[in-house]
Amino acid sequence: MNTRFTHSPGETAQMDTAHLRDQFLVTGLMVDDAVNVVYSHYDRMIIGGAKPVLNPVSLPVPGELKAESFLERREIGIINVGGKGSVNVDGETYELNKLDCLYIGKGAGQVSFSSVGSGPAVFYFLSAPAHHTYPTSLLTRENASPVKLGSPETSNERTIYKYIHKDGIKSCQLVMGLTLLEKGSVWNSVPPHTHTRRMEVYFYFDLGADQRVFHFMGEPRQTRHLLVSNLEAVISPPWSVHFGCGTANYGFIWGMAGENQEFTDMDGVKITELE
Repeated sequence: MNTRFTHSPGETAQMDTAHLRDQFLVTGLMVDDAVNVVYSHYDRMIIGGAKPVLNPVSLPVPGELKAESFLERREIGIINVGGKGSVNVDGETYELNKLDCLYIGKGAGQVSFSSVGSGPAVFYFLSAPAHHTYPTSLLTRENASPVKLGSPETSNERTIYKYIHKDGIKSCQLVMGLTLLEKGSVWNSVPPHTHTRRMEVYFYFDLGADQRVFHFMGEPRQTRHLLVSNLEAVISPPWSVHFGCGTANYGFIWGMAGENQEFTDMDGVKITELE
């Protein structure tokens, strides 16, 4: 398990490209027949990926967790961005089509991932510490309360799907959903914002192999950028903006943990204030 420590705004402003990528960009999550996890000290979020191709793969129990099982003191949200798959939780199987979400509460034991059919399934997950057990819940894309926002004129016509939130799947602190941009739209999360009460992770998917997303981060007047490829994630500190522009349309999964679960709790930044 790779561990990422926290950084102050002043320290981050002095980083060169290689250092920024090393600390905030998460690459190599999806490897055939493997599970990979990254531990962030921002709200102790774990970012992970599972890609079962020939065989099922299981959630590991990294020694750093000092736990009997991965979810002994944690909850997890899982979204499939590949072919049809299934997740087995202590002997019970849940099938996930593309963009379906499964939440598993604190205390679950064995968790494994499989592909169903030609696949492969590609599972992205986030895990946060939990103090209470909420039931395992499956929510399909069709039932995720889609909301359309933006417009072609501002190149950000998009649909937001909310899965784990106060009015959806219940959790201790995890908030999770995804956004799909329409063809011709490339900007996400504009106008930008921060929320110092929560960290956030963006995971980009359905981006062509020869395309990239310019992900902007940093303080509003000290912005930096990362070039992000398909199936890569960016760790966003609570003090940082997090928005981006692609060379083509794409989808991204957003997930948060921290002091509250208010999706609308944002400190907006005007475009004219960015530097």
